Amino acid sequence: MPSAPDSPIPESPVPAGTAAVILAAGGSRRLGRPKQLLPYGGGVLLDAVLATARRCGFAQIVLALGGSAEEVLGAVDTSGCEVALNPDYDEGCSSSIAAAIALLRPDTSAVVLLLGDQPGVRAGNVAPLLRALARPDGPGAAVCRYDDGVGHPLAFSRRLLPEVASLHGDKAVWKLLEQRADDVVEVRTPGPVPLDVDNEEDYQRVLAELQGAG
Repeated sequence: MPSAPDSPIPESPVPAGTAAVILAAGGSRRLGRPKQLLPYGGGVLLDAVLATARRCGFAQIVLALGGSAEEVLGAVDTSGCEVALNPDYDEGCSSSIAAAIALLRPDTSAVVLLLGDQPGVRAGNVAPLLRALARPDGPGAAVCRYDDGVGHPLAFSRRLLPEVASLHGDKAVWKLLEQRADDVVEVRTPGPVPLDVDNEEDYQRVLAELQGAG
């Protein structure tokens, strides 16, 4: 994957026509309780991710829910979001991506994928991805290149959305990025890959990171 030139983190919102897809449909089997609702800061884990998305100024935010959807909707402020309910969430995150893409507006120019269990992503991580997509040579996707590896958020141009929507399985997005490596740009993003939560140990690490930043 080629690298985009380093650029400062902007304060401006994302370009018009850009949508966010927040993946929060997992069943939290390894954790044993809905990770979307884990206490975090002044709210819960999903609150933090939604706040980040709102700060970006997306034209549309689509929230994919599946496991514990009713409980999440009863506890989390989803105002400003369109909710894509995915009854097939056990088939992997690709099914949630497809459910969310089906709700996108016809004029959507690009989509940013955010993980509902990754509260450490900052709004400033998003705009550089979209600037990379808007370059004259027009890459199909942009990913964050952190100090210790590649990670979310991920951004896809409109022309790749049919391929993204047709994926199957849990790691299919990463396989697509590998297959399309010549059409993917990496954007230098300071710091380590943000932590996500799969189990209790992950959750404790996320909480420790939050307390360290306070």
